[in-house]
Amino acid sequence: MLASSAYLQHVPGDFIDGAFRPLSGEEITTRDPAQPSRVVWQGSPVPAHAEDAVAAARRALPAWSGLPLDDRRAHLERWRETCVRNAARLAAAIAREIGKVRWEAELEAKIVAEKVTITLEDRVLARVAGFEVAAGAGKTGICRFKPHGVMAVLGPYNFPAHLPNGHIVPALLLGNTIVFKPSEKGASVGQLLAELALEAGFPAGVFNVVQGGGAIASRLASHPGVDGVLFTGSFPVGRRILERNLDTPGRLIALEMGGSNPAVVTAKADLRRAAIECVRAAFATTGQRCTCTRRIIVEEGVADRFIPMVLRLASNLVIAAADDGVPAFMGPLVTAEARDSVLRAQAAIAARGRLLLEASPLDRDGYFLSPGAVEVPAFAQGRGDEGGHEEEIFGPFVQFARARDLDDAIGQANATQFGLAASLFSTDPSEWSRFFAECRAGCINWNTGTAGASSKLPFGGLGRSGNHRPAGAFAVDACAYPVASMVDTAELAIPQGMLVDERLFT
Repeated sequence: MLASSAYLQHVPGDFIDGAFRPLSGEEITTRDPAQPSRVVWQGSPVPAHAEDAVAAARRALPAWSGLPLDDRRAHLERWRETCVRNAARLAAAIAREIGKVRWEAELEAKIVAEKVTITLEDRVLARVAGFEVAAGAGKTGICRFKPHGVMAVLGPYNFPAHLPNGHIVPALLLGNTIVFKPSEKGASVGQLLAELALEAGFPAGVFNVVQGGGAIASRLASHPGVDGVLFTGSFPVGRRILERNLDTPGRLIALEMGGSNPAVVTAKADLRRAAIECVRAAFATTGQRCTCTRRIIVEEGVADRFIPMVLRLASNLVIAAADDGVPAFMGPLVTAEARDSVLRAQAAIAARGRLLLEASPLDRDGYFLSPGAVEVPAFAQGRGDEGGHEEEIFGPFVQFARARDLDDAIGQANATQFGLAASLFSTDPSEWSRFFAECRAGCINWNTGTAGASSKLPFGGLGRSGNHRPAGAFAVDACAYPVASMVDTAELAIPQGMLVDERLFT
């Protein structure tokens, strides 16, 4: 039996029309990042299953969307209760397959249920509540919202339960049906969500899960039976999704992609707070969050004091596996390829800057990597590689640059093709006002790090970070569309200039 059997009740498979279909083969093989010899999940995708899942979701759509909102709410409340009961299973799956430290895996498992509570709040539902207006001459204007239909949810590995669930819950509440493709790096977590959906009692076909890699994702993103795509992942993949939908402008495409997130530290900052928050935000989830701080811009007058603070704190982070039994801050990266990608980026950036702290593999089994940091002369637009493309470095690595003043710091903060998150550390409200007004990002924080968002707020970015379809509390916006109706109950008025011979109607 695979190591995943401790938290999975079914053999590896897809979940279609309310039943599991076993998968054989080993095209997708996930391993415990802390003990790579331990296989967690294994199976080969079946393209026909994607077709069947879309068909099942479409068959289930009329009955599901036709339910009163309160009935769908009741289904989601059962989903919440199921996730609460199974939080330990979910946390074990996240820790085993993704490599998260125990406390963070448990936190992710906990917020899966909390997403339901937040989505059902009145202030969220008010965004899609509809309204009526007087439209003149006895007419009533009505705005109501309808579900898009079948929604493909393409999930990431870094939050393999929380982030797809953040799309799934509002989509189901508003009457859509779901085909969820987990990341191939988080296959067992995706299957566990299917097992929980079965336990929660969703009607057959409402919640489907299909395993696969890029080919399956590409098919779902352009399938004629799919009405919307809710994606979380990298910019290159998001770009391909847009390309495949150039001829289908009516298909809803919501993209949450990466970031090259800046933190600006001014001479008026509380340096202790700034240092602790920059380290937390740069290296949380082993640097595998789209909101992690990638660039720290420090005003020249405090740079020589501040940068050593960050380096010392980063050097003292506890790195361990979830099973090690120690209070760790960082675990391993998800794969050897992810670790090697960070090391390649470090070498390239250090060649044009100054290596301050070398990211190095730990002398133990697993994909562990210590934090790394490089100081570069300055940040400028497009300084990613020879072609001007800016790379998102998805791991425990951060870059420093110095700024002359706040103007220079804001300019360097905006010198990115991304625009997801940014932070300012300053005790001066006027500096915060300027930073908020001039910084280009979808999440702009003051005296707290870039990593860590509230599901009670919108979540999304600009540029290569997103396409103005924020998730979080605003995810409902991408799950239904407004329909305008004019209703006339007054006596019919004959338009001026229209000659009506009543004998036509006898």
